[in-house]
Amino acid sequence: MYVERMLRGIAGTFIVGSLLLAHYHSSWWYLFTAFVGLNLFQSAFSNWCPMKTLLEKVGMKNVRD
Repeated sequence: MYVERMLRGIAGTFIVGSLLLAHYHSSWWYLFTAFVGLNLFQSAFSNWCPMKTLLEKVGMKNVRD
């Protein structure tokens, strides 16, 4: 699997997980949902994402490699 697909899967998991935690545990988890969403938004313009950097450091390949 490539970094780009893994990144989308991780972001989706974080968002759904935090929504479930907010519903069943505490509404403060919506802040984590907002953080993930804002991070995805800024990465669309800057092409930089901390999770992408982490995945590349652990050896995952990019589509263009």
